[in-house]
Amino acid sequence: MAGTTLSDVIVPQLFTPYVIQKTMEKSALYNCGIIVNDTKFDELASQASPLVNMPFFEDLTGESEPVVEGKDLTPSGIESEQDVAVIIRRAKMWSATDLSAALAGSDPMLAIASLVAGFRARDMQKELVAILKGIFGSYTASEASSATTPLASNILDISGGSGTSAKWSGSAFIDAEQLLGDNKTALTGVVMHSATEAALKKQNLIETVQPSNDVSFGLYQGKRVIVDDGCPVTGSGSNQVFSTYLFGQGAIALGNGNPVGFAPTETDRDKKKGSGIDYLINRWTNILHPRGIQFTNAKVSNKKEGPTRAELSDAQNWNPVYEPKQIRIVEFKHKL
Repeated sequence: MAGTTLSDVIVPQLFTPYVIQKTMEKSALYNCGIIVNDTKFDELASQASPLVNMPFFEDLTGESEPVVEGKDLTPSGIESEQDVAVIIRRAKMWSATDLSAALAGSDPMLAIASLVAGFRARDMQKELVAILKGIFGSYTASEASSATTPLASNILDISGGSGTSAKWSGSAFIDAEQLLGDNKTALTGVVMHSATEAALKKQNLIETVQPSNDVSFGLYQGKRVIVDDGCPVTGSGSNQVFSTYLFGQGAIALGNGNPVGFAPTETDRDKKKGSGIDYLINRWTNILHPRGIQFTNAKVSNKKEGPTRAELSDAQNWNPVYEPKQIRIVEFKHKL
């Protein structure tokens, strides 16, 4: 790679769309349908405002009427509510030494783009775990005497039981699904801690699927298993309580933004250090929004720039606006 610099091989107009596409391809959450992207979300993520409105119509309710000759039918209105998503802005910089092996390859730009896409896919998973901690979290308002859990309807917590009743079981997992009622058929994926996955594997409860053109993945009760040690764990030893998340198809909206004046890919060089250091800078502007749960922006320090990952995990920043079973996410709290 002697004499080769990042600016020689990185073409931003080619690099950026490749990274976006590869990030989605590498994401297990996207591949199993939990995260859904479309051009409408991309347009929303490209807006200058840190918050974007995502209107929806409530489901039709009430009863049908008998048809009676000469009698008018009673009109019913369609109620509309407001879902609000936050735009997440992130960036990462690498030096040429971090990317030296890729620079020595036959197609260094695509090799580097693939590495960046892998990082972005893992980062998106961490972002989602932070959001899950927020939407299922609790908080105590200054004037209140007890904690508020806005999405308590979608939490099954068996960890307080005695003996095996506090531990994961197929029956308890079905009870967690049932929190969505007849909408449970939409559930397609489950995100769990690696310790939970290991315990289920020891019981031969996870089926391994090996596609001919992809890496293998696990299934539990027909749902794709995604492993992330960012899933909350409290307590210690045999009293550890794990959070596992069940997802329905399209539960998370993904928008890849490209605002006016935005520079997603840049290279730079620091000439003053030794013989010079090359840098690759990658920025992204996304919507990663749990459908039906409004972002309130209540506890965000830099409201114009958007939330940090810690602020995404703050329950005070989230408020459900869909009916509970239309929110296609469930938290299952258990021991092993």
